[in-house]
Amino acid sequence: MFNIFKKKKQDATLFYTTDVHCHILPGVDHGAQTIEDSLAMLREEKQMGINRVVLTSHVTADTFENTPDTLKPAFELLKQVVSETEDLRGMQLFLSAEYRIDEFWDKQYELGNQIAMPGNYILMENSFHQELLELDNLLFDLRVKGYKPILAHPERYGYYAQRHQRLEQLHNMGIKFQVNLLSLAGYFGQHCRETALWMAKNGMIDMLGSDMHGLDHAKVIKNYINSKEWNKLVPIIHSHIINDLVRD
Repeated sequence: MFNIFKKKKQDATLFYTTDVHCHILPGVDHGAQTIEDSLAMLREEKQMGINRVVLTSHVTADTFENTPDTLKPAFELLKQVVSETEDLRGMQLFLSAEYRIDEFWDKQYELGNQIAMPGNYILMENSFHQELLELDNLLFDLRVKGYKPILAHPERYGYYAQRHQRLEQLHNMGIKFQVNLLSLAGYFGQHCRETALWMAKNGMIDMLGSDMHGLDHAKVIKNYINSKEWNKLVPIIHSHIINDLVRD
């Protein structure tokens, strides 16, 4: 009967404060559709201990052919609304994108239309069907031009599940790997989860991202970071995570 007087257990927070991968910018991809969606998702980020958010909307041929001209107005609007919203005031927002390596990327890259994160990091999404033949050349070219390429959620590319040596090769080239918390939580299936855990145990997770597209994703992540499995994983990956080093 005395349980009603016990203090409610506080939800866990992440050990870093910067989300480097999310789809919270409104109306530009299949993430947040409205400002209200964006604010609700940012509140979820804040509850998880995040106070710096890099907005990485999709830039993909045919589906989301975003450019600075489509992303910047949405970013400025969201930033203004956040500054006027009492419980979110002080949250830092940064504009970047998740760039699918495809024909639209090739055109935009040639035009210099990429928007890097603070510190000149740039989030690259590979094809889900097969690794691109020119991947190594592109990643090398990006680095020569002063960018720091991050491979988005490599655990989700099925062709790496049985080719761990290729992940090792890419990582040894200096490419940063960003793994989704959703993958670790099993949201994308067992194979993705197993690859993500293998990467964790081998020191190959450099960044963690929510890849949040909606409140359903936030719920999965919050449940996961309150789990015993996450608590066991944190000491293994803590020293490798550089999210908070994404700064100018």
